[in-house]
Amino acid sequence: MRVVSGICKGRPLKAVPGNTTRPTTDKVKEAVFNMIGPYFDGGIGLDLFAGSGGLGLEGLSRGLDRVIFVDREPKAIQVIHENIKSCRMEEKTEVYRNDADRALKALIKREIQFDVLFLDPPYKKQQLVSLMEKMSQQDLLKWNGLVVCEHSFDVSLPQKVGGFSQVKHENYGIISITIYQKSLENKEE
Repeated sequence: MRVVSGICKGRPLKAVPGNTTRPTTDKVKEAVFNMIGPYFDGGIGLDLFAGSGGLGLEGLSRGLDRVIFVDREPKAIQVIHENIKSCRMEEKTEVYRNDADRALKALIKREIQFDVLFLDPPYKKQQLVSLMEKMSQQDLLKWNGLVVCEHSFDVSLPQKVGGFSQVKHENYGIISITIYQKSLENKEE
């Protein structure tokens, strides 16, 4: 695993030891960022099931101003810190050991709005729809912001979730990427 493009291009990334996380491959990471960017003029990202932090670090390398990383596994948190240090991105990051629901509650209290949300939960505990509904209700995403969902190819996500509409969907072997966007015409009644 490595950073694919941007200011940290080629920087190797450590994986979380064991089989509790499933790192996003460089091929899929490249495809994701070609779908949503490929580069950014600033903005804030949230890497909610961060694992090794690869998606958030790729976003920073490609121009995001700041990324908040969240994972509940202690080993993942340690690896995220190591990868952030390796990419010299300490000043642009926040890392929290927490589950998704508690992390969202804390972010809602801080009234942060994100430009991009990276959601790559464990496939066996797929909770993408309920997470996106919560994020939509709490207005965590800026207008025209993007939600990047990585999930198993056999999971079919709805066209619309809360104020988010599906704008892209691609399969990469056993992995699917579904992108949602929040825009004015999606505004919830």
